Amino acid sequence: MTDSKKKRMSMLDSLAAAGTSSAPGSMMSSNRALRSARDAVDAHHVWELDPVEIQDERYSDRLDPKDVHDLRASIEQNGQTVPILVRRHPTDPNRYLLVYGRRRLEAIRASDKVSKVRALIANLDDTAALRAQVSENTGRRDLSYIERALFAQELLDSGFGSQAQIAEVLNVTRSAVSMSVSVAKAIGTALAHAIGPAHGVGRPRWEALAKELSDSRIDIDELSQVALDVRAQAVVSEQAGGDPKVDPSVAAFEAVARHIKKSVSPTLGKKPRSKTTALVIDGTPVGAIKRSGRALRLDLTDVDDAFAEWLDARAQEVLEELHDRWKRET
Repeated sequence: MTDSKKKRMSMLDSLAAAGTSSAPGSMMSSNRALRSARDAVDAHHVWELDPVEIQDERYSDRLDPKDVHDLRASIEQNGQTVPILVRRHPTDPNRYLLVYGRRRLEAIRASDKVSKVRALIANLDDTAALRAQVSENTGRRDLSYIERALFAQELLDSGFGSQAQIAEVLNVTRSAVSMSVSVAKAIGTALAHAIGPAHGVGRPRWEALAKELSDSRIDIDELSQVALDVRAQAVVSEQAGGDPKVDPSVAAFEAVARHIKKSVSPTLGKKPRSKTTALVIDGTPVGAIKRSGRALRLDLTDVDDAFAEWLDARAQEVLEELHDRWKRET
């Protein structure tokens, strides 16, 4: 193998090695996917392709792709240093399908100075191409929780495979895929796109937002507008010299969460009223049950000592029986 060919073949090896220090526990699967793509490359040389010959039919895994303006300027000034990866179109010999490198492809498409895109061509099926796409992206920058959740939902809805197969591709457990899909469905694509990736907002907060959203029955369009307004304000603030470290999508997430809480809370400044119901046994008052907010308190003040001891010993059992009865009836 010539030195130039070795150099070209090592490009994907370099990608496979990227990011190992930041996510050592998940990189074994990523490395395998990228090395499989590397082994499938038709690496006689790096091809120069017309961007119009390349189609991007991949599953979307980014909510807020970075602007390609700066990348276009860099490529126009310094050239395209890292090739994209494409695979041959299954029916059209004159076209290619993008595996990864979307931002580089878009930057060159938008340029009036660079007309060709440098690309490696690999022989990959749909599954292998998807694995390479996921591995290359997560090796460079981890997807946020909601991006992974929407990605998993799209794969499931499109018939790509079972939850177990999707879990293998994403290098997570099946239960994690199941929970992610439920969160994605509760949040909805429109609201998720309005909020953005919200890097740093993890699974527990997205799950809490999904539950609050389900309980509130608030209009999704209203929440989406809240998110979009906050993100627009963040852009204006940054242009005016504001803190560039503030993530607009995180600010949008927090604004939506506050809006939901405010909408479902009682009148501001007033505590929710408590409700007390008297309890009677054989016609004799024995206490009361009091509900305040989400708390439920049972006070038995005048019952037979033997019954009190019996109930005390079996309280957990009785509670579970009542809960099962509630589930059956509702």
